[in-house]
Amino acid sequence: MATLSPPETDAVPGGDPHGAHAGHQKPGFLPRYVFSTDHKVIGMQFLLTTLLMLFVGGALALAIRWQLAYPWEPLPILGKALFPTTGGRMTPEFYTMLFTMHGTVMVFLVIIPILAGAFGNFLIPLQIGAEDMAFPKLNMASYWIYWPAVFCFGYSYYVAGEPGAGPASGWTAYPLLSALPDANPGTGPAQTWWLYGLTLVGASSMMGSVNYLTTIINMRAPGMTLFRMPMSIWGMFITAILQAFALPVLTAAGLMLIADRELGTCFFIPTGQLLPGEDAPTIGGGQPLLWQHLFWFYSHPAVYIMLLPAMGMVSDMLACHCRKPLFGYKPMIYSMTAIAGLGFVVWGHHMFTSGMNPALGMTFMVSTILIALPSGIKVFNWIGTIWGGKVRFNTVLLNCAAFVSMFITGGLSGIFMAAVPVDVYFHDTYFIVAHFHYILFGATLFGVFAAIHHWFPKMTGRLMSERIGQLHFGITFLAFHGVFFPMHMLGMAGMPRRYADPYVHPPFENLLGMNEFMTWCAIVMGVAQLLLVANFFGSWAFGKKAGRNPWLANGLEWSAPSPPPHGNFDLPPVCYRGPYEYSSPVVAPDRDYLPQDEPPESHAVRGA
Repeated sequence: MATLSPPETDAVPGGDPHGAHAGHQKPGFLPRYVFSTDHKVIGMQFLLTTLLMLFVGGALALAIRWQLAYPWEPLPILGKALFPTTGGRMTPEFYTMLFTMHGTVMVFLVIIPILAGAFGNFLIPLQIGAEDMAFPKLNMASYWIYWPAVFCFGYSYYVAGEPGAGPASGWTAYPLLSALPDANPGTGPAQTWWLYGLTLVGASSMMGSVNYLTTIINMRAPGMTLFRMPMSIWGMFITAILQAFALPVLTAAGLMLIADRELGTCFFIPTGQLLPGEDAPTIGGGQPLLWQHLFWFYSHPAVYIMLLPAMGMVSDMLACHCRKPLFGYKPMIYSMTAIAGLGFVVWGHHMFTSGMNPALGMTFMVSTILIALPSGIKVFNWIGTIWGGKVRFNTVLLNCAAFVSMFITGGLSGIFMAAVPVDVYFHDTYFIVAHFHYILFGATLFGVFAAIHHWFPKMTGRLMSERIGQLHFGITFLAFHGVFFPMHMLGMAGMPRRYADPYVHPPFENLLGMNEFMTWCAIVMGVAQLLLVANFFGSWAFGKKAGRNPWLANGLEWSAPSPPPHGNFDLPPVCYRGPYEYSSPVVAPDRDYLPQDEPPESHAVRGA
């Protein structure tokens, strides 16, 4: 089928180059690019900041891998500067701090803000036909409160004044280790600053949640009904609901733990515990397991806060690059809603090894296994969208296909842990590490890579290099499997997680070679991300100009100039149909797409 090329100019029909916003004066540098209330600038600020944090978290991961491959060998490059007294070899305390801060950075400073913060901010008003967010100043505050959180997490490492004295109770911060001040160097003031950072990150997310819900409910363009919204918007909408209901629980838990550490309360400290510097045991009667319930009541929905936006964006990108309507649009929405709803009632599967009542364990086990049903619907619908399509084998589609494959792999391994007897064996092994990295790192980040390439033309007005993009994808995809797939085998062999040197136990000595292989794959994967950085900034400066709609897509965002001006659209858009009218019977024979804002009487519609 022949297609019409999109216009290469951003001029407005009628000759007015500034359209409906000709009267707007450009603000100065600081209000335009730094303290901006424009959702697009805030989205780009989140994107650039979280990509920076991705490299920080990746560097911490490489240090972890080095210790597991070459235990007690000098750390390359920074070893002698960090550990002058040990000849460049990291200490066990430093290793504990490493996996604590790696998880903290990746979960709270990368995955959640890059999806909800960066793409949520950039896409929501554009895809629903709004000029901006409902509360622009609150939107700006949601970004700038992120930086004090970064400061608190970073300062927690330096506050004790020695390497390895940073927060060291894991990113889950389980009491009693995290509740007892000065129990060891990693749970002193560093742990308190870590909790301050956690609270600030939660406040940032809550500000975004309120803004997203209000914007999506109240500011959709005329004709943009709920069931005409793209799946990206549905993903952000359901994510915002999850944040609104789950975040207050984590925030309250964090404040309670701060109170235990600083004010002498005993929310999580049980009766009979002798605190440092005290002569008599505590009589407060707190419960350490209460923290686990509160933490996982947020943190399991947080898995879907990290995943649902990527699911929605991948759905949009697959339909566009396969030139087919999304297979099962409404079932996709209902399955996404079911995943979010079930996500609130399965938190206990993180606690199967904590001494749970068998009846309660059975309830959590069955509800966890039930998540496989809506997840399976989504997988088959994605495959149905690809099947028989006019597939464009470009960087966007390759990363989307990787997302689907990673989601399948991580989901299948998750079924094993849903069963209580199996989880009792796997829980503290590397099988768990493999599972959540396939879901949260593999699936989510490949979705992010696809989204960067897909919406980069709208963000910057230029196209990213396909050659570099596909090279980055190929190396990252192969290296990722080299790092994380063997972890399933390590877990089945019983290798424990969080051990700086598991080889002191003779049964694990034969696993050293596999860890060396995984470490070198991790180094290759880390270096490959420099290709993404070079492609991103090089294309921003020198890439081919994209025009308004280089992908011949249907969403409202593609009718705006590239990059969109303040106010987004030349004229207020009107939505006439859903976002997936590709190769539709009502489309004229000389094109295979029908934008949402194309009037029915247009020449582009067959029979008009």
